[in-house]
This record gives sequence, structure tokens and C-alpha cells, in this order.
Amino acid sequence: MTETLSTGSADGTDRTDSATVDPEPQIDGPDMPTAPVTERPAHSLSGGLGLLLAALGPIAGIALLVSGIALATDPIGRPATGVPVIVLGALTVLVSLFAWNGVKMVAPGEARVIQLFGRYVGTLRTDGLRWVNPLTTSTRISTRVRNHETATLKVNDANGSPIEIAAVIVWQVEDTAQAVFAVDDYEEFVVTQTETALRHIATHYPYETDGDTLSLRDNAASITDRLSAEVEARVAAAGVTVIESRFTHLAYAPEIASAMLQRQQAGAIIAARKLIVEGACGMVEEAVSRISAGDFVELDEERKAAMVSNLLVVLCGDRAPHPVVNAGSLHQ
Repeated sequence: MTETLSTGSADGTDRTDSATVDPEPQIDGPDMPTAPVTERPAHSLSGGLGLLLAALGPIAGIALLVSGIALATDPIGRPATGVPVIVLGALTVLVSLFAWNGVKMVAPGEARVIQLFGRYVGTLRTDGLRWVNPLTTSTRISTRVRNHETATLKVNDANGSPIEIAAVIVWQVEDTAQAVFAVDDYEEFVVTQTETALRHIATHYPYETDGDTLSLRDNAASITDRLSAEVEARVAAAGVTVIESRFTHLAYAPEIASAMLQRQQAGAIIAARKLIVEGACGMVEEAVSRISAGDFVELDEERKAAMVSNLLVVLCGDRAPHPVVNAGSLHQ
């Protein structure tokens, strides 16, 4: 028996969670060390200006080299002045080419983490061309909203029943410095901590319940809110924020799915029979009352009992009745 949940409940619709759970599971997150750095803006100049200087520099340097070579080879002029011009032209070319390293392109939804000799100096978030210290290095970080769908996990619920569960987490990098320097690989960190939190949440709630306790099937909206809170507590050290979480798969494990389906079917049959009997009793009571009040047929207790029995058989039976027409007297 498999149920695919897209909006928080087994039937695909959100439900109002009036159930309560006692005691409430605590948010379980590891005690992470203090982040070595936090995000701050990096100092930068307009990328257009830097690009212009880096583009004009080689042209000016080549012009100086040509002029210096011309002066150095002109026997009439001053050959001695050509050497400094050649050196200046060569330096201009080298410096301008080196300046290209400072031009950074930042696309929308991305950021650049800038380091100077291993030291964090800031983050570029302004999209477009920016120019920073050419001696620095940069690491590109995506700040777009991303989804992570877990694999289908097999765990035991609060009642010890094996179930299969999966969820999707919507997350985004909020602090780029922590994402780069606080953890080794922030994407892998999010994946691992999400699956850990999902397992922890699944073991604290039953798959279904008839009481006031929250259940995974009937109160998915409330439970996924707690899942979001736990995942966020676990991935906060990586500078990641969780936007939303939802169950994408929820089912009993295959080894007990058949037995649980039979139990659910039996419960549904009992509930339907109970409703039928309640309706039939009301209809029989109304029929007997109206016949007695009309006083057009005199019914003693024996005839009332027979009529009630016949009406209940007709109304509660699961097959169409086949009436028997009495061709004799009323007392036969």
C-alpha cells in the first residue's frame, strides 16, 4: 500500500491539525562549533572601469614598446632613452594583463567569496562586472533556491512498524562565508543532515493513530513544519536556511503493507456498517411511529417485532431483497 503525498496529507490535501502530541519531540541538532567567519561585503570597484583599464593597458604597453625600440635603433636621436621606454612598455603590458585577474563577473543568483592569501576579505553579491584586488582569489557560490529530494528511507515509526518515507527540502545559501569555510562540502552536508532529521522525525510519530496523537499520515502539515525546523537547526552551521519541506512518499514497508491494508479495509467496513445500522434504526423507528400514530393498522408487540426485523433485514442487507407476497390472511 503506497501513498504519494504532494501537499501534506495522504489524500493530497492539507488538513487542519487539531491533534496534539505529548510530549513534543525536541529539536535534535548537533552542537556545532562557532563559525570561523560570517559574511560581509567585499570592497570592489566598477567592473567597467577595471575592464577598460585592463583592455587599454596592453595597447598602451605595446605602443611604448614600439616607441622604445624605435628610439633605441635611431642613430640620429638618443638611443639611451629607448631602453627605459621599452622597460616601461613591458611593465605596462604585464601589469595590465595581471589586472585582468581582478575583473569578476557575478551572475544573478550567484555570489563570489573573495580571499587574499587565504584570508577571507568579503563576498561579492552585486551582479554584473566588479573589479577587486588582482591578488585575490574567488570562489563561486550559488545563492539560488534549490530542492533536495531524499531517497526513500526505511525506518520504524513510533509504534515500531516499518515504514518507507521520503521528503523534499527547499533550501538556499544565506551566509556564503559559512558555506565555504565552516563545512567541507555544504551541499553534501545538507544532504546528510536532511536524511538524519527525516529519520529522527519519522521515529517519533506513528504512521496512523485513532487517538489525539499526531500521525504521519493525518498530520503531515504539522510534522513537516517540525521537520523544517530540525533540518534548519542542523544545517545552520553551513550558512543554509530551509524554506519548506514536504513528504513526497509515505507508505508501510512491503512486508507489512498487505496486513495493514486488510486492517484498514476491515475498519472501513465496520465504520460503513455502523453508519448503515444507525440510519436503518432511525428509519424503522420513524416508520413504526407513523404507523402507530395513523391508527390505520393495529399492531401488537409481536407484529411490531416482525416488521422491525423485516425492515432491518431489507435496509441493512448488502444485497437486493426478494420479498415474499402473503396471499393468505393477515395472521398467516
